[in-house]
Amino acid sequence: MLKAVTGIPRDYFAGGLMFLLGLGAIAQGASYTIGTLTDMGPGFFPVALGTMLTLAGISIVVVAKLSVAPRTEEARPAPEWVAWSCILAGIAAFVVLGKYGGLVPATCAAVFISALGDRQNTWKSALVLAAAMGVIAAVVFRWALQLQFPLFSWG
Repeated sequence: MLKAVTGIPRDYFAGGLMFLLGLGAIAQGASYTIGTLTDMGPGFFPVALGTMLTLAGISIVVVAKLSVAPRTEEARPAPEWVAWSCILAGIAAFVVLGKYGGLVPATCAAVFISALGDRQNTWKSALVLAAAMGVIAAVVFRWALQLQFPLFSWG
């Protein structure tokens, strides 16, 4: 759609957007103390991530420039409104249940609702996936990282 409007391949827009996001992250992260690899400051990760995004953007543009294969316009599939709705509902469920129910119910609900957006998932496979992710979230975030987020809460 962008190429039809501007005549420029979409890869250039994607690479340019990643390049600009990377520069923004570098600029914002540079306002904090960066530190070193052995003593990282709060600006280290944003600057490192911004650098990787900038390099990825440059590489996308270079690959698009070097690609010689003629591009054909492909028919765009119809928007997956059910999938988008399920993903947004899953995020909303995580926010609400995270505040009022705890980490495990919020994670299970978000994964279950979001998994229903995939046409190939059944409610049984979504339930198994949600239960597994609830256990993994509890192990990783509560016990391994010791995140101060209650596993279960009421109100």
